Amino acid sequence: MKKYGTDHSPRPAASAESGRPSSARAPLRLAATLAFAGFALSVVAGLLHADTASANDHPATFAEYARSGIWTAVHLAQFAGMALLISGLLVLLVVLKAPGGAMAWTARFGAVAAVAALALYAALQAVDGVALKHAVDAWVVAPEPAKAARFATAEGIRWLEWGMRSYQSFVLGVALILTGAVVVGAHRISRLIGYLMALTGLAYLAQGWIIGAEGFSQANTIPTLAGIVLILVWSVWLLVSAWFGKDAPTRGR
Repeated sequence: MKKYGTDHSPRPAASAESGRPSSARAPLRLAATLAFAGFALSVVAGLLHADTASANDHPATFAEYARSGIWTAVHLAQFAGMALLISGLLVLLVVLKAPGGAMAWTARFGAVAAVAALALYAALQAVDGVALKHAVDAWVVAPEPAKAARFATAEGIRWLEWGMRSYQSFVLGVALILTGAVVVGAHRISRLIGYLMALTGLAYLAQGWIIGAEGFSQANTIPTLAGIVLILVWSVWLLVSAWFGKDAPTRGR
């Protein structure tokens, strides 16, 4: 018998979203924040990098590197920036949950390429930020009879840097192209962000080819600037979309 004033009917559970922001976008916000923070840190570190001399003028460049008191710190910051950017790409690939089939494999290969790009960048910074610095310091203070040998050592390390930078640019370019393809196919965020990522990847492929063929020549200026501008645009767009945009409807529901 039902008592007056007593209601045993089930009540709807309180909405988890009432009074608090939805947590569904938290991983996307993490990805966007990591990517933008990595780009910003890389730009700041790049501005502090000693590069007033022509990079392919090795005597002038090596002398400038030897005078730099923050060389190792700058390269550590550059590595941290790349690590943040790559982490953002990896989180983004997980967040987008690419559908099965070819798109899922694209996401997997994109993640592998991103991790490989970070590993290559770590090796690159060890060569450039540590080995080359010691080599140019030794060349500057070497007695005159030993200077030629010391310079040859530093130049050999420089050529090794060219090779590592070339292949790191190739692999990073592939990672960006594949990630861009996943962004386009997932329909979670604007597909234009994916297209811009892919264009950034093409810019890095061009950088890799030029550095491998000519070193740090003037021919690499346009691909380098294009890569910087494109990353700025899509990382800011992704950041704004993640923090202030609305969730796209999930397909299949």
